[in-house]
Amino acid sequence: MTTPAPAVTWTPLSGPTRQIALEVLLDGPLSRSDLSQRIGLSPGSLTRLTKPLLDSGLLVEAEPDTAPAAGAAPRLGRPAQPLDVAPTSHHVIGIKLTGDHAYAALTDLRADILAADDAPLPSPAPDDAVETVALLVDRLVEQLQQVRPGARVTGLGISLGGHVEDRSTVTLADYLGWRDLPLAALLTERTGLRTVVENDIVAVTEATHWFGEGHGCDRFALFTIGAGIGYGLVVHGQAVTSPEAGLSLLSHFPLDAHGPVGPCGHTGCATALLTIDALVAQATERLGRPVTYDQVLDLAAAGDPEAGAVVDRAGRALGRMLAAIANLTLPQRIVLGGEGVRLAEVAADAVAAGLHADRNPRTSDPELALQSPELARWARGAAVVAIQSLVLGR
Repeated sequence: MTTPAPAVTWTPLSGPTRQIALEVLLDGPLSRSDLSQRIGLSPGSLTRLTKPLLDSGLLVEAEPDTAPAAGAAPRLGRPAQPLDVAPTSHHVIGIKLTGDHAYAALTDLRADILAADDAPLPSPAPDDAVETVALLVDRLVEQLQQVRPGARVTGLGISLGGHVEDRSTVTLADYLGWRDLPLAALLTERTGLRTVVENDIVAVTEATHWFGEGHGCDRFALFTIGAGIGYGLVVHGQAVTSPEAGLSLLSHFPLDAHGPVGPCGHTGCATALLTIDALVAQATERLGRPVTYDQVLDLAAAGDPEAGAVVDRAGRALGRMLAAIANLTLPQRIVLGGEGVRLAEVAADAVAAGLHADRNPRTSDPELALQSPELARWARGAAVVAIQSLVLGR
């Protein structure tokens, strides 16, 4: 057994101090006057509250912007120094667990990925998963020491497909066969790191909200396609949460009454039409030979009629799903993600047709943003959950 990874002690922030750190973390650098207005504090109170954050190195005084606005007179006197977060003041590790693999990312406090790693799970047994996570933590800590000697890891975030309670206990994870597993406690004991656990879609939604394609958007929806179907929603700048989050509630959403039957037994549902395995199985049957997901998309893009029929049907289904999301939740933006997101590009015309078929013609198309399909993004989501735990104390 290896030695637990070096860690630093962190006391979560609270009250106005936490709000100051959060505003600067998400939108910095910010001038003191901007911060005072955002939080509703007097300049004196702001100075008092920011001093310990500056002393600890969490906040720093950024270089002032000395350039005058267009048409404005040159500024007189000493320019004000805005406050910013020191991203390298803390580092976290995020790890995404699948049924047979673990994907890890080392990030700074703004969730920029500094290093990535992965390892297979020898088995879905909890002990094997814990040891694999510990192995990845050790390897990433070693990489951190090579580039930033003396830097330490503050927290560990884990995400997986399944239901999680209190960001600590995996109550249900079908891919791994887990029930009521106190994973956070097991990993804290094994690695020495403060550990939080969250459903993978919830984690990616939070990462999209704080640092990704949804940042600064008051209302957005995240829809992911890959091994499964995922959905997250942010309204009024807050992620919508529920005890049922993590149960893949849109997996059975009906999209095509004449479509294929999914493993769940439903005809033409999202799982039957949009998951990677579904498209691969349908294309393999129509083509008469085994193909991978990317090969199906490549063939469709090249004009193959059989692959094109499968991809176009999936594209229309994706468009209908986007229409349902837009009609039901009224988002300003829809973010598409997951390993299967390339479907939206290859089947763009079919997606548009499906979207328009289920939308009032007087409506405008929702703004769409595509995420990278890299699995490191899922590990980054787990890291953001750890960052939230550190800053928000949850």
